[in-house]
Amino acid sequence: MTPEMRAVCFLPVLCLSLVVAGAHAGPARYTADWASLDARPLPPWFDEAKVGIFVHWGVFSVPGFGRFSEWFWSWWQAAKRAEEVNFMKKYYRPGFEYADFAHEFRAEFFNADAWADIFKASGARYVVFTSKHHEGFTNWPSPTSWNWNSMDVGPHRDLVGELATAIRKKSLHFGLYHSLYEWFNPLFLADQASGFKTQNFVAEKALPELVDLIKTYKPDLIWSDGDWEATDDYWNSTQFLAWLYNDSPIKDVVVTNDRWGKGCYCKHGGYYNCADRYTPGKLPDHKWEKCQSIDTLSWGYRRNMKLPEVMTLPSIIQDMVYVVALGGNYLLNIGPMSDGMIAPVFEERLRGLGGWLGINGEAIYASKPWRVQKENSTLPVWYTAKNGTVYAIFLDWPAKQLLQLPAPKMSGATTVTLLDYPTMPLKWAPLTPSAGLVVMMPSMPASPGNAWCLKLEGVV
Repeated sequence: MTPEMRAVCFLPVLCLSLVVAGAHAGPARYTADWASLDARPLPPWFDEAKVGIFVHWGVFSVPGFGRFSEWFWSWWQAAKRAEEVNFMKKYYRPGFEYADFAHEFRAEFFNADAWADIFKASGARYVVFTSKHHEGFTNWPSPTSWNWNSMDVGPHRDLVGELATAIRKKSLHFGLYHSLYEWFNPLFLADQASGFKTQNFVAEKALPELVDLIKTYKPDLIWSDGDWEATDDYWNSTQFLAWLYNDSPIKDVVVTNDRWGKGCYCKHGGYYNCADRYTPGKLPDHKWEKCQSIDTLSWGYRRNMKLPEVMTLPSIIQDMVYVVALGGNYLLNIGPMSDGMIAPVFEERLRGLGGWLGINGEAIYASKPWRVQKENSTLPVWYTAKNGTVYAIFLDWPAKQLLQLPAPKMSGATTVTLLDYPTMPLKWAPLTPSAGLVVMMPSMPASPGNAWCLKLEGVV
C-alpha cells in the first residue's frame, strides 16, 4: 500500500478493499477513480421502477415551520433568518436549544406497516427514507452519533430498521438518503476551518455511518447529499464507492446518485439528480431522476402548510409523465408529521397516483423514451415505448372526440386501444398517406388525474 493510499484509508473495510483491488485488478472490479466507477452499469431494477417515494423525517419535523422546514436549525442559528428567529422568540422559552426538539420527536403514532401500505398503494416501486439529514440526527442507533439518534432520544426506536422491514414485506425496493455533512458537528467545522485539509469528520463520522447503514440494512439505493462544500477527495467518495461496488453486501444491486462532492453532480455517480427538481428541456444522455415534493415549499413537514401550496393530483401526474417520457425516474416527496402520521392530503395524493398507475402503469413501468417524446397537435401528448408498443399519454380530452397523433407511422397491423377500456379497439384513420393517425375517442372515462393513455400496437 502506498503512502498516498494509507492517507485516505480511514476505515479498515475500505482499506482492505483497496488492497485487494490493487492486487487483483481486472474487468470484474472497479478502481477508486471516476473513469472506472462511472463505467459501472446501472442495476436494471432502477430504470424499470420509474416511480419512487421520498420521505423527509427527523427532528426538524417538530418545529415544522417555514420554507424548507428541514433547514430550520440552519435558518435559525446560522443564517438567523427573521422568520425562524421571531418564531422561536415568540413561542419558546429563552435558552431553548435545537437539541431540545429531539425530546418532542416521539413518533408516537409511527406505524411502519401503515406507511408501507400507503407507499404500495401509490404505485411506487421504491422508497428513499431519510437516515440522517444535515442536522446530524440519525434515525437509527448509529454508534457514532451518541445521544443524537432515534434510539437514545425521542422515539427510542430504530426507525430505519422498522421501515426497511415493512417496505420489503410489500416487495418494494428500500433506499436511504444520507447527508454527508452536518451543519454544527465540531469535527466537520474543524475540517471546514482547515480548508478541508484535515478529514477527521470523514474518518470518524461520515464514512463509518455509511458503512454501518450498508452492513446493517442493506439498502438497494444510496441517495447521497450534503456534499457541496468540499470536493470528492475530501469525502473519499471514490474509495467508498469502489468498496461499495466491489465488496459490500449490496454490490450487485445498489444504485447511487451523483452527489459525492463539489463538481460531481450531473457528472459522476450512478444516476444523475443534478439540482433539486431537475427538469431537463430535452432527452438526457444519462439515466436521471427528478425529486419533487408534494408540498411545493418544503421537503420536511410544515405545520403552516396551506392547500394552494400542495401539488394537485393532475399536476403530479403531468410532472411524472414528463419525467418518464424523457427517460427519468420520478421521486415524489412527503414530509411526515413528528408524531409519525402522514398528512391526509399527502395520503390522498399518493393513493390517487396509485389509482392512475393501476390503469395506465404499463405505459410507465419499464418503459423507454420513444423516438418522439412530445408533440402538440390536437393537444399535448407524451410518448413512451415498451416491447414494440408505443403509448401516447394526453393530459386533456380532445374536443369533438378526435385526437390527432402526427408522429406514429402506421402498418396493416395497427391497433389502438384506450387503457381505460383495454378490450375495446378504437376506430382510427390515417392523418397523411405516410404518417400520423386520427383516433375516434370513446366517451371520456373519469380520471381524477386528468390524464389518459392510448396503446398503439403495430406502429413505428
